[in-house]
Amino acid sequence: MNDIFEKDRSGAMVSPDEPGYDRLIASIFETMKLAYELNDGFRTPDEARRYLSRITGREIDESVTLLPPFYVDFGKNIRIGKRCWIQQGCTFFDRGGITLGDDVFIAPKVNLVTINHDEFNRLHDAKVLLRAHGEPPETYETARRNHIEIIDATCPVVLRLQKRIKQEYTRQDDEDTQIVIYGKNGHAEVLGLVGQTEGKAIVIEKLDEARSLDLTRSIRLYSQTTKSLDEFRRIVEYIQEHISPQATFEYYDTICRQVANRIPNIRKFAASHDLIFFVSGKKSSNGKMLFSECQKVNPNSHLIDSPEEIDSSLLAKASSIGICGATSTPKWLMEQISSAIQEKLQSPAN
Repeated sequence: MNDIFEKDRSGAMVSPDEPGYDRLIASIFETMKLAYELNDGFRTPDEARRYLSRITGREIDESVTLLPPFYVDFGKNIRIGKRCWIQQGCTFFDRGGITLGDDVFIAPKVNLVTINHDEFNRLHDAKVLLRAHGEPPETYETARRNHIEIIDATCPVVLRLQKRIKQEYTRQDDEDTQIVIYGKNGHAEVLGLVGQTEGKAIVIEKLDEARSLDLTRSIRLYSQTTKSLDEFRRIVEYIQEHISPQATFEYYDTICRQVANRIPNIRKFAASHDLIFFVSGKKSSNGKMLFSECQKVNPNSHLIDSPEEIDSSLLAKASSIGICGATSTPKWLMEQISSAIQEKLQSPAN
């Protein structure tokens, strides 16, 4: 994670000594300046929308209505769909990212604040929404202790996986058995899974790391829900072939089929076009995995997360352009990308 903006969005702490810190602070103060101008006097709907475009760094659809005053700390991690209505006095602290889909109504004085664990630990008497990736048990204990009301949006598939791993950990008759999770180190879902084992689970990201496991000891293998099914099967085959006869090996295919079942279709789709724009957040584990499948069959595949990232020079060379995205990529964003491509193709420069 080399870019300080990416690190900040992930929820990790950033230090004034890190490269790029001055740029991050300058961007925050520029956004605060724009918000001050927006709130200084009467603004027509078009004027308010233009300010919102400058604050977010993205084109805002003409169907969106913003009623000032509006307070924001960063802006560039806000995405807004069509026909959204944001009432007066709202506050968006978007350092961790805020996305409004189509037809969202935000009532007056609503505060949307994305926080990291350090900030969460300092909260008291607040209401917090947990995202789909899930959280370790310590998060719920902190909430109970600090009188935080939890709105739990954890994916049901992830919740079942957490429960299964916790049951395996608590009922282990043989303390020598290893709980192994195939997933991305540091990913929010994986942190929640490892937390079910009091931090004792072993995380491997690829087949090469499976070769470093202690194959003289028993293994129970699980997977992050959005990982590659093919790689999981290769890991299973390797352990089956190399584990000691005195050890036991059990594996549980816990990969979400809404993700895995898309792979054959997304390969076919990517292969059928000259140029592919894959729309996803740069940090999405699911997005990275599906994008890699596109690249396997079509090297002319490009990962973007906004219309501004479309490289116009690529368009003239393609007779067929395909747009696809991650499982959680909103439809309205795909439509924005499509509209932006059509506009660029119709411009005189192309």
